[in-house]
Amino acid sequence: LYLCVDVHNKEKMLPNLAKLFCIRGCSTSAALSSGVKDKADTVVLGGGIVGVCTAYHLARKGKDVLLLEKSELTAGSTWHAAGLITAYHPTPNVKRVHWDSLNFYNQITAETGQEIGFHRPGSLRLGTSPIRMDEFRYALSRQCHKQSPMKLLTPEEVEELVPILNMDGIHGGLLTPDEGHIDPYSLTQAVARGARMHGAHIVQQAEVTGLQPRSDGGWDVVTPKGTVAANRVINCGGFWGREVGKLAGLDLPLVPVQHQYLVTKSVPEIQALKKEIPVLRHLDGSFYLRQERDGLLIGPYEGVDSMVQMEEWARDKVTPGFGKELYPGDLERLSPHLEMAMEAFPCFANAEIQSVVNGPITYTPDILPMVGPTMLPNMWVAVGFGYGIVHGGGVGKYLSDWICDGEAPYELVEFDPLRYSNWTTMDYAVTKTRESYGFNNAVGYPNEERFAGRPTNRPRPIYDKLVEAGAHMGFNAGWEVPLWYGAPGEKTEYKPSFTKANWQLEQEREYNILTQKVGVADLSPFGKFMLTGPDARKFLDRTVAGFVPKVGRTGLGHMLTSTGKVYAELTITGMDDGKYLIVTGGGSEFHDLRRLHQIAREEKFDVELENITEEFGTLTVAGPMSGALMERISDQDLNNWKFMDAKHGKVGGVDCLGIRITYTGELGWELYPAMEDMDAVYQAIVDNGADLGLGHVGTRVINTLRIEKGFRGWGHEMNKDTSPIEPGLMPFVKIQKKANFIGKAAVQDMLKIPRTSEVVFLAVDSPDVDPEGDESVVVYGKAVGYTTSGCYSPVLKSALAMASLPKTFTTPGTEVEVMLAGKGRKAVVLEGAPALTQAARERLPAVKEEKIKVKTAV
Repeated sequence: LYLCVDVHNKEKMLPNLAKLFCIRGCSTSAALSSGVKDKADTVVLGGGIVGVCTAYHLARKGKDVLLLEKSELTAGSTWHAAGLITAYHPTPNVKRVHWDSLNFYNQITAETGQEIGFHRPGSLRLGTSPIRMDEFRYALSRQCHKQSPMKLLTPEEVEELVPILNMDGIHGGLLTPDEGHIDPYSLTQAVARGARMHGAHIVQQAEVTGLQPRSDGGWDVVTPKGTVAANRVINCGGFWGREVGKLAGLDLPLVPVQHQYLVTKSVPEIQALKKEIPVLRHLDGSFYLRQERDGLLIGPYEGVDSMVQMEEWARDKVTPGFGKELYPGDLERLSPHLEMAMEAFPCFANAEIQSVVNGPITYTPDILPMVGPTMLPNMWVAVGFGYGIVHGGGVGKYLSDWICDGEAPYELVEFDPLRYSNWTTMDYAVTKTRESYGFNNAVGYPNEERFAGRPTNRPRPIYDKLVEAGAHMGFNAGWEVPLWYGAPGEKTEYKPSFTKANWQLEQEREYNILTQKVGVADLSPFGKFMLTGPDARKFLDRTVAGFVPKVGRTGLGHMLTSTGKVYAELTITGMDDGKYLIVTGGGSEFHDLRRLHQIAREEKFDVELENITEEFGTLTVAGPMSGALMERISDQDLNNWKFMDAKHGKVGGVDCLGIRITYTGELGWELYPAMEDMDAVYQAIVDNGADLGLGHVGTRVINTLRIEKGFRGWGHEMNKDTSPIEPGLMPFVKIQKKANFIGKAAVQDMLKIPRTSEVVFLAVDSPDVDPEGDESVVVYGKAVGYTTSGCYSPVLKSALAMASLPKTFTTPGTEVEVMLAGKGRKAVVLEGAPALTQAARERLPAVKEEKIKVKTAV
């Protein structure tokens, strides 16, 4: 394998290899073309594994694709990658990417005739502590309803698979079968061959020197070999991706990091093995280990203090000419990890090191790649791959499906490039990538929190006061948001757990504030857009499936895709002068704004969309006493302030929009003061609420009340994987309205077919672990569905989950099991949401009185 040969010798081999990999009329001159074509539907920039996979899938779907590579295929990070590939990932949607990559790589040799060195001994995560076994059980609880299999192993089963392992301290393992490692160089060449077979053009030695937007929405791609007019561009530039982004005016938060692994010479104990051992991940030692022929390959993830970032590349540019070079190995940096490896694998202690590979790999602040369209029309990115081999095949398919079908094939918001924006400075990116890389193998707890780079430069006018009030701050798209509050006089701490955490034990106090008194919460991360223009109402009628509210009223609107999936949930308020305020969840700000801009641009609506997220804050007051509080701080007549009414006036002596709505389902208001007036409104609330029992509450208890009241949440019960029918959103979808809203025809077609699944409520018998969502729901040991949200319900005095289940299991009283902490917990289907909203409770006396009148009349 090339991993064991001298880099310079490998470079000498490349011209001959280039000839070897050309078939069906593809000559060396075609691969190393002296010019580029004038036009292409899609230009892919970068010939690493992600770029060639993207070109392959687009070409296979019939697209006219041109791939431009700065130097040679695999240059950058691909050629020196260790080639690990696994179906495992802790994030729900990313598992689909891994699964698609595995399936794609499994068939590429049969299609192209090119061997790729795909070894499938499985992957095994070693349980070297009780907490690691808890982590594995947590992962298993969220896996049964997914495509890829997974099994928890006993120490004896681990020893049988890995006879070279020192079993001291081994508590078990987590096995994902039929996967392992692959030769990245051969794989890339095989996929490139397949792309050419399907009609893609690949031009090497074609550095892109300019990206110029065209009046038709496309791009001129400038190279020394000529300029290409492209309908769209996909930046797959690897560690050059940041520089390529700058050519288009994008500031991508990408930071290359040096990653090292070493390869040993032949090891007698490896030679004696009867079969290849699984790819091993020693998480507490923070290293992976696999066989390399009859030797070992070991790759540590260095700690925060010892790792080396290529900060000068991130802040300036990549060293000119760097492409297939390596940095000198530094075993001293690896010594803590190698010492643990020698203890765990005694045969390694006596092995002779053949080579050390130290090359740059690019990371984003949260270690996940950036994949999808940007805010620039027809400018796409697929960059920031710390694990490009396992992501490449799946990402290429994901992008091609999105481009060819007009919408994403499934929800993958974790990869959305627009989760970052102007707040993601390079200082933040450098600090955060250091933390993320250094914590690569840290225990993955539920509701994990990390603290590097915080707070960011997003507004936080009342941050200090909220912390003084006991707030435990969380992170949401650059914002600091109170998750929960400690009891008076107590300091909050982050204490993660696989059972009930400290914040869950504290939540009853905040719950009582909202249901018995009045609470205040800062919800400023909400995305806020102002829509104006002659076509504003017409645009909304086309964009959302619900009715467009009148002036002074607020409504809930859902943006659907053309196939009837739920792209977003918006709160829309009719303002004076034909304006509309559009509000969305904090993490969805640019995700939703991009789609709104796209519809307006492509369908030529005469509207303007202004992002006012950072200009206006959001405070909510909720609870039975919130009306009394609003009477004290607002100049409005509350007797004439109906549910969903929006009114401008004075709150706390400053101008403020107020909407009678709350995500808790209790009496309450959302207040939208200018950011510079947040402190005045907040202080008025605090000063006037003490005798009413005012207390501070965080977003986590608000989520509990949301679930109890049965409110569906985007990213939980609904997303681009669900229609509005399954989660019960049809009351908000106005099929009868005259406007032909996007997705209308698709929903009408769905309504003709009996639905096969439904979101229901489950009372779960689990005193030690609360559900959170994405846990498997099983019947007789077989997965039949999954939870979408979960919490402890004070109303039920038990755990509560919302779950997507086949209609067969949705009848109230049906018994199922919810997988929590690796065990099936008994659960029963409820008739509906266990708690009534304040509005529903108000209607109860009237309903009862009406029933009495009817009986009397009879």
